[in-house]
Amino acid sequence: MATEKKMDQSDFGKISKELTAYAEIIRSRQDQKQIIINDFNKERKRFHAGKISKKSLISSVPRVRKELQRLNEEIRKNIRNLLKTAEKTKRFGTKQTPKNFKVSLSGITLAGGKRKKHRTHHRAAKATKRAKKK
Repeated sequence: MATEKKMDQSDFGKISKELTAYAEIIRSRQDQKQIIINDFNKERKRFHAGKISKKSLISSVPRVRKELQRLNEEIRKNIRNLLKTAEKTKRFGTKQTPKNFKVSLSGITLAGGKRKKHRTHHRAAKATKRAKKK
């Protein structure tokens, strides 16, 4: 009896949850980065208003730079993971191509696709015919 290919929804659900998790991590790291940028801008405004010294502003620059670089690395790592998972999703989807069935009065059978011609075989046969003619 002919049976149609069926998608494994639980596996696809796992992959989609993984995609969502990476996307949420990326978004949270971007939010953290924006908070750090906003805090530094507030600190600069306080310096320009004369509320903090130039020395304290200068001392916070390396700390902020280091934290922003760390977050950038995490975001890039999670983007790579997201892309790998997206590629896994793509491979999973391409495996879901439907089977071809041949329907006749005698029943339904699995139809094999068109057979590929083997060019190299035909070229070799022609070459031997040419050699025999000479």
